[in-house]
Amino acid sequence: MPLKVIDKKDIGSFVTSIMEEMEVVGPVAQDGKFVFSPIDDYSQLRLDCPITLLPPKQYFLPQEEPILKYKLGEAVRSEPVIEAKPRVIMGVHPCDINATWLLDLAFSTDNLDTNYMEKRKKALIVGLDCNEPCDEHSFCKSMGTLTVEGGYDLFLTDIGDAYMVDYGSPAGMELLARHKGAREATETDMSRFRAVQDAKWPKFTYKLEMNISDLPNLLAIGYDNPIWEELGKKCLACGACTLVCPTCYCFDVIDRLALNLKEGQRLRIWDSCQLPEFATVAGGENFRKARSSRQRHRFFRKGKYLTEMFGKMGCVGCGRCVRSCLVHIDPIEVYNTLRRTCAPGGWAQREVAAYQQGS
Repeated sequence: MPLKVIDKKDIGSFVTSIMEEMEVVGPVAQDGKFVFSPIDDYSQLRLDCPITLLPPKQYFLPQEEPILKYKLGEAVRSEPVIEAKPRVIMGVHPCDINATWLLDLAFSTDNLDTNYMEKRKKALIVGLDCNEPCDEHSFCKSMGTLTVEGGYDLFLTDIGDAYMVDYGSPAGMELLARHKGAREATETDMSRFRAVQDAKWPKFTYKLEMNISDLPNLLAIGYDNPIWEELGKKCLACGACTLVCPTCYCFDVIDRLALNLKEGQRLRIWDSCQLPEFATVAGGENFRKARSSRQRHRFFRKGKYLTEMFGKMGCVGCGRCVRSCLVHIDPIEVYNTLRRTCAPGGWAQREVAAYQQGS
């Protein structure tokens, strides 16, 4: 389909028209930062914002979500709770679109998660291209998430006084047609679009000292690398890194009984593999008691396990974990240190040589 254009002078009326039909969520300013939040007026929407504090996954996998309600008595009566409503999520960056792809796979493979999928089906994603890095902590280019091949319904690119609009789904085409404001792209628009694309790529730098496809094998080689002990000594086990991550989807399930003791709800809430109690099982055994083992698990999950499960890297390079970490643990530094120490003459080679000499 040919690309469309929405002039910036018309984007307000376009969004307002959608708001009359369904909820619109987008980045808004809050205490000097940006968060995804429902908007009441177009003036609240900040399409010029860098990365948000939390990813848009909170609208598919809420921080706290009822999944069952029940009544107690001679017989327990229960029924599932599925809360989903139509909404448009605007201003989603390529890294978060890539992360949503992975969540879609995780919640639809093997055991379909109805709560997630119903929310996902009713949400339209309007992506927004990044013409420059969000800040110094972004490393999306290294993780292959600077661009997207799908996962959105509409995708906007800022070309100056207008947005170039690409279709990603029939629902996106219908949304654009139903809410007037778009026009056909002219050759001048296309020329500006190509210029923006050409200027964008050099602004982002590769920060990994390896090809991303080498990461799973590198982690396997570095399973016993001393770096995990070093990270364990630094880590505060606060869980902030996983709570802001767009691809973390671990949750706990709790029951909340009403004060009358006759009814209640079962809820799922976000959980973190970095918390000490996360890996505690029956009998009090904790199979990841050490912070070093929990840090290792975090990096293996992002760089190896999810890739092997779904074919997509579990880290999208958004940099949220770096910004939120109180002790400045940076995935890029971790992976590059692994590469250096596992390179010829590094830690892994010395370990192999010592083993061979000992045997």
